Amino acid sequence: MAFGSFIISLPHFLQDLYKYETSVTHSIDANSTETILPCLTNHSMTDTDETLDLEPKAACEQAVGSSMWIYVFVGNMLRGIGETPIMPLGVSYLDDFSKEENTPFYLACINTVGILGPMFGYMLGSFLAKIYVDVGFVDLESVSINYKDSRWVGAWWLGFIATGTVALLSSIPFFFLPRSLPKQGEEHIHNHIELSSLAEQDNFLADEQEQEEEKEKQVSIREMAKEFVPSLKRLFRNSIYTLMILTYLVVVNGFIGLITFKPKFLEQTYGQSASKATFLIGVLNLPAVALGIITGGYVLKRFKLGVIGAARVAITTTVTSFCLLAVQVFLHCDNAEVAGLTVSYQGDSHVSYNQQTLLSQCNAGCSCSMKHWDPVCSQNGMTYVSPCLAGCQTSTGVGRNMEFHNCTCVGEMITPGMNMSTVLGQCTRSSNCDRMFKIYMALSVVGSFISACGGTPGYIVLLRSIQSDLKALALGMQTLIVRTLGGIPPPIYFGVLIDRTCLKWGTKQCGGRGACRLYDANTFRVTYLGLINGFYFLSNILWVFLYFKIVKRHKKLALRNQAKENGLEGKGEANGRASISISITKGKDDTDKESTI
Repeated sequence: MAFGSFIISLPHFLQDLYKYETSVTHSIDANSTETILPCLTNHSMTDTDETLDLEPKAACEQAVGSSMWIYVFVGNMLRGIGETPIMPLGVSYLDDFSKEENTPFYLACINTVGILGPMFGYMLGSFLAKIYVDVGFVDLESVSINYKDSRWVGAWWLGFIATGTVALLSSIPFFFLPRSLPKQGEEHIHNHIELSSLAEQDNFLADEQEQEEEKEKQVSIREMAKEFVPSLKRLFRNSIYTLMILTYLVVVNGFIGLITFKPKFLEQTYGQSASKATFLIGVLNLPAVALGIITGGYVLKRFKLGVIGAARVAITTTVTSFCLLAVQVFLHCDNAEVAGLTVSYQGDSHVSYNQQTLLSQCNAGCSCSMKHWDPVCSQNGMTYVSPCLAGCQTSTGVGRNMEFHNCTCVGEMITPGMNMSTVLGQCTRSSNCDRMFKIYMALSVVGSFISACGGTPGYIVLLRSIQSDLKALALGMQTLIVRTLGGIPPPIYFGVLIDRTCLKWGTKQCGGRGACRLYDANTFRVTYLGLINGFYFLSNILWVFLYFKIVKRHKKLALRNQAKENGLEGKGEANGRASISISITKGKDDTDKESTI
């Protein structure tokens, strides 16, 4: 995992400095008297992709779109290889050596501590998002954008170096953990029997023990290869396990889409910066998830709930959290007022955007490029795509402190005599949007807590529905299926659907369409939350089917055990001991074939 993290950070050191798109040339000399004229009537500001010939453009695209993604791919693959054994093998190891009633609480503790990692990761990411990506390599005074700008790129690479170092240090104690532990509650028995003879065994049977361990390893590997397909068939014949995998798959698809695009959702819908959105997720949502996981484990331990009780807790929490998630669809702010995109230059809303809507009589003589995104804000709260499209004639200041004056488009929206200047950056949202944002975050935190309360009960249902000899294989297959089909596709199709709500695309360095700079907030909200609600609604239906399946199997096993007990009572006492032995053995085999429930 550490080695993979270091590899992911390599592209930052191997590629050129980041160049953000801008429509004006910014002076870096504070004492410069040069005046930038955004709007000129005697020049032609053509689009970037039209100024490049085919050969230079191809060379530029080859340099920009190089093979740097390979480092990210290989690094993530190494991190995945290192991370994979932790849950399936670790949870199986824990369940084998702990008391049955203590397993839920231990699982809750592990998952809660595991949540602390993403929490600190989000906080670290929020801090690094405010640091410019090329810090230490460029003069920050020459950077004319700030961390609230959609073109801003934070120091992403520092996070991988920091977490890689921590992972490397944390790997050291793992080399000193014991290979196995005594079953919890049986330590005293093992100590009493084996302690006196332990030293003699170490002295006289060391070589034989090593040979026996090596022989067992060879047999286990051969048997594992031979029995893999039959074990897999046995595993997926278990209808409860198969239905649990399908339910997890649906839930994870919705969750990955939710967490992947939540910072962008907060940024576009509620006008929050990427740094603040990341920070709030880390300090509000993730602690609520951690508290919910450990609460669910405590409830199972406190009330000693079985499989049916755990299933009831899981269903209750998933239905409640779904209701809170559905309410969030109706919480929203108005679109940001951007002239020519969400409102007209006269302030009318409901603009049907196309390239021509960016042009108006106030900027018709400026020969502006319509592909650049270099927003400026006027005192009337209107954002303009660029100083040129705002009709600005002159400018003062340098870097982030640059101001543009005599903006003709601003003059159409204000009363005579008011300031016709603009400043760099997009305008902030109204105070009413802040109130809606607080309500949304409150519902989101409460929903995260309630949803997490069902995490541990759901995992207990999974553990108790599989045979003990298939436990490691079942957890491994669950991890493989859920992470492959639940972790990889959602960012792709969520991203495709969300991109359909884009109003203004940026421009790449070599020309062509770049990243989206502004979304239709209302369409974004309906698409994003609607798709997530669809997944969680489907998961609720699957949980209901799963619950009735568990109850039906539990009643079936109870009747079978009762019938066996009645049969044993009718046996004669003379051959009772042999009959009991045979019946118990047969009953155990039948139970293992069906389920451990």
